[in-house]
Amino acid sequence: MNVFLTGATGFIGSTLLHELIAAGHNVTALARTKEAADTLRATGANPHTGDLQDLESLRTGASNADAILHTGFIHDFSRFSEVCETDRQAILAMGEVFSGSDRPILVTSGTGLLAPGRLGLESDRQLTGGSPRIATEEAVNVLTEKGVRIAVVRLPPSVHGQGDHGFVPLLINLAREKGVSAYIGEGTNHWSAVHRFDAARLYR
Repeated sequence: MNVFLTGATGFIGSTLLHELIAAGHNVTALARTKEAADTLRATGANPHTGDLQDLESLRTGASNADAILHTGFIHDFSRFSEVCETDRQAILAMGEVFSGSDRPILVTSGTGLLAPGRLGLESDRQLTGGSPRIATEEAVNVLTEKGVRIAVVRLPPSVHGQGDHGFVPLLINLAREKGVSAYIGEGTNHWSAVHRFDAARLYR
């Protein structure tokens, strides 16, 4: 299968790239810089110059693909609303290319958008509207109504593994520094997590 992959040099996307190539897929991967393109080429992917704000580059990259896996996101939280809107437009642009076909698109979102206080299910469409990140799923809903074959992978708050600089290492380093591992109350609170290798297998 010919796959168009965004975010291929990122924490999750780079693992997914290896997973796809190992499974025999041909991967065209979005590359913002020459350095990224060189890295992708060395991994076995075909780099495609562009970025998430260049909608024409996304349409071109998607045009010859059998599937799109969208793991790219601009992690600039100083302008979070703006980058969420960029994600919406990127998804809509790629979805236009697949309109009228049965080719699948997988888009990345988060479990944090699910309504709190109850078990989240695969069929859930009821999302909390407080976060700008909902723009991603709103784009998916628009394309679904147009008949595009699109689905959402909702990742948990912590995707961990070697090279992680997020929530889990923060807690580990804090425990090492203080000499204790703290928890709230009886320690029965839950925080969902997934290893990035398992997340990559799910996408593939």
